[in-house]
Amino acid sequence: MAAGAALTPVVFAATDSDSGSQDKASGTTPEKFPVTRSDASTGAGAAAPAFAASYVGVRWAGERDGAALRLPDGDWQTLSGGCATVDDGGTALVAAGAATSYEVKAADGTTDVSSLAIDTTDGPRRAFQVPSEPTRVRGVRYLSRPAWGADESKRYKNGAVNSPEKYYALQTITVHHSDTPNGDADPAATVRAIYEYHAVTLDWGDIGYHFLIDEAGTVYEGRYSGDDNVPAFNPDGDLVTAFHTSGFNSGNLGIALLGTLTDQGPTDAAKASLVRLIKVISRFKGLDPQAKTTFTNPVNGVTKDVETVSGHRDWLQTDCPGQTMYDLLTEVRAAAAR
Repeated sequence: MAAGAALTPVVFAATDSDSGSQDKASGTTPEKFPVTRSDASTGAGAAAPAFAASYVGVRWAGERDGAALRLPDGDWQTLSGGCATVDDGGTALVAAGAATSYEVKAADGTTDVSSLAIDTTDGPRRAFQVPSEPTRVRGVRYLSRPAWGADESKRYKNGAVNSPEKYYALQTITVHHSDTPNGDADPAATVRAIYEYHAVTLDWGDIGYHFLIDEAGTVYEGRYSGDDNVPAFNPDGDLVTAFHTSGFNSGNLGIALLGTLTDQGPTDAAKASLVRLIKVISRFKGLDPQAKTTFTNPVNGVTKDVETVSGHRDWLQTDCPGQTMYDLLTEVRAAAAR
């Protein structure tokens, strides 16, 4: 298939048998997930949310390492090096371990500090209409947004969609790690926390990645792309713009592996799912996973020479996707190209 060829729902959302039929569920089944609770604070100092927090998201203006956080009975953690990046400042999502309080400290010159305590495990439970049959992308099974408990109201602000969907031709794929704890016992809850952090704390209006993959190899649908049962793309085959690589998002598909992959690599299951997902997307969009390309931002014309399958750090100043994962990208590219 030629590069840039249209990726239709019939082709992309096919069944395991590759019959070409759409993988639409025959119906839905109600499934309950905890409602995500959040409690915002402004400025440095102590905060005491009204619930035990799973995570704390922090954002500030100034230097990237211009803030620190301390949990009860813990040491100060300098906040830097995470996956998410923002212009003119820094941000971090920190696992809080059911903390009922925390402190934020700002360095000299740091301003506009805000934090958000997030609970994705113990709130009242709410029913979501989850597809009754497995959803698949050309044989790669994934959890749709309802299947991990995505509250679609988080995409709205003041009664309107905060970040309306825009679509552009796919050019590149970027690999991330979430910089959250390894050995995650409840990865769906972590995905909900990242969603809350990205959509609310960072005011992006949605989760920043197109797909996420947990340590068991489960693939999660990320950024909302429409109601056509095709994750990440519209019916014309164009990619919905997400928020994973600031300044280079349009036409750039982001996949995040849950965990911190600095000193350890992904699990075999997670790496296998990453390879399969890259292979599927590359084949049906005519990309060569082992090629180099000149990315051209379709919004402002800015260009950058990158690998077609790159790491977050190839675009911006960040440790993401972790040194160990970054060192594996050559292997991932080769496997996806086979």
